[in-house]
Amino acid sequence: MTATFPGWIVRKDDGASTATLEDLDDSILEDLDTTIRVRFTSINYKDALALHGRPGVVRHTPLVPGIDLTGEIVQTSHPRWKAGDVVTLNGAGLGEEHHGGLAGIARVCGDDLVAVTEAFTPRQTAAIGTAGFTAALSLLALERHGLDPQDGPVLVTGAGGGSGSIAVALLASSGYRVVAATGRPDRLAERLSGLGAAEVIDRSELEQQTRPLGGQRWAGVIDSVGGSVLAGALATLQHGGVAAAFGLAASSHLPTTVLPFILRGIALLGVDSVRTEPALRQAAWERLARDLDPVHLDSLIRTVPLSEARTAAELLLAGQGTGRTVVEVTP
Repeated sequence: MTATFPGWIVRKDDGASTATLEDLDDSILEDLDTTIRVRFTSINYKDALALHGRPGVVRHTPLVPGIDLTGEIVQTSHPRWKAGDVVTLNGAGLGEEHHGGLAGIARVCGDDLVAVTEAFTPRQTAAIGTAGFTAALSLLALERHGLDPQDGPVLVTGAGGGSGSIAVALLASSGYRVVAATGRPDRLAERLSGLGAAEVIDRSELEQQTRPLGGQRWAGVIDSVGGSVLAGALATLQHGGVAAAFGLAASSHLPTTVLPFILRGIALLGVDSVRTEPALRQAAWERLARDLDPVHLDSLIRTVPLSEARTAAELLLAGQGTGRTVVEVTP
């Protein structure tokens, strides 16, 4: 018997992509080993693009968008899992190559799942989502390179967004002195300070740093913005400093030179949250469970029903998104 469930689906008509909320059936799902009843997902920048028919995310259609999910396993043949397990999944091609989390049922590869930790509720886990998962991967990358809280302050760009907000809280709880850069310092300074930022600056300070080398200010950088903001951050890294970059909210173009790299010995690390090995997935969530205070999460979360996902995505596309928008897929 075919099961039906509500979900957003992207279809292409006359070359244009459109996302609509429909009653779907499980015959559309892929032949993967684990079926999940999705409780929550969240709205990420990639999801906003997909929900509004923008190019660059959805690899084929029809496709259910949503690059992460949290829910209960309904059926599985994977040896690590059993029915009833509460799990989460970030990236791994969800909402890009495989049907994603913006629907009541998902079928995924069990290798990529992580058990929801007791440190967070399923709703909080969804709020962390790909944004927080990527922030944790970035911090782990910086520390593998040798960064330590005693080395100096760490700059977080795009600090008002989902990844940036969680990066601020995670870094502060891990003992780092955090400098948060945002285009809305007057509006967000109080909230970012509450998350643990020791200082909040206007991102224009970085954009105005047009010379390849400036004053040495940061031991590390977590960047979700790209463009002239990242270039300014690299120009002001301390000697031997390191930056982790994963976003292009401002631009994919990087207007800099090799000078910061060869005269100050800095490093730029790329962080990919999609093709992440299971052991690193587990390590990122263990770090989040250890050092991210759930109290901070509750101050970041806005919850909307599945029917309002596309509307909620508009704020992200307009550059006005703050914190994390959780979608309650199945009440």
